[in-house]
Amino acid sequence: MAAKPEGKEPAPAAPAKGAPPPAPEATPAPAKGASGLGAWLPAIVAVVLAPLATWGVAEFVLLPRLAKQLAAVPAESGAAAPEAAKSEGGKSEGKTKGKGEGEGKATENSYEFKDITVNLAGTMGTRYLRTTFIVTGYKNVDIKAVFDDQSARLKDVTINVLSSLTLADIEEPGAKNVLREKLAAAYNQVLNKRVAEQVYLTDFVIQ
Repeated sequence: MAAKPEGKEPAPAAPAKGAPPPAPEATPAPAKGASGLGAWLPAIVAVVLAPLATWGVAEFVLLPRLAKQLAAVPAESGAAAPEAAKSEGGKSEGKTKGKGEGEGKATENSYEFKDITVNLAGTMGTRYLRTTFIVTGYKNVDIKAVFDDQSARLKDVTINVLSSLTLADIEEPGAKNVLREKLAAAYNQVLNKRVAEQVYLTDFVIQ
């Protein structure tokens, strides 16, 4: 018997005549789910992380800066704001309020007219003025002693001056400056000497 030559594999048998050709080997298809998720993963991460990043910037950067700036405002303005808020407190809406220039400059040589209420002229008693003010005196005069001695006369003069005002008079520009001058002049005229130097309005309400 003849020996088969070494190193050579036998040739595949030829398909029988009329037999169908062998089917090609199937190659595994790539997983659609894995490739689709990988494509959308960056977009999903961006959508999730964007709100967190915005919140972090607002919470730890913007809000601390804003709080620091707001805290610096009262320090620069001083105590003026609380004092202004205090002076305006307790007033109801619908009232006309006015503060005279130089308010709060009263010294020990002063006299206070408190809560003087009069009807305004020409309103048939439907509108009234309530005011509180301080009168300061000249250095060589003890205005408190003089005004205490003549309190009844000076209060009557005060009511006469205030009740002669009309609503239009008060609404004129610079009306409060004119009123201060009228009051000081009326006091000095009644006392027949220069006693009242300045008048400072501390409360001025029209209703």
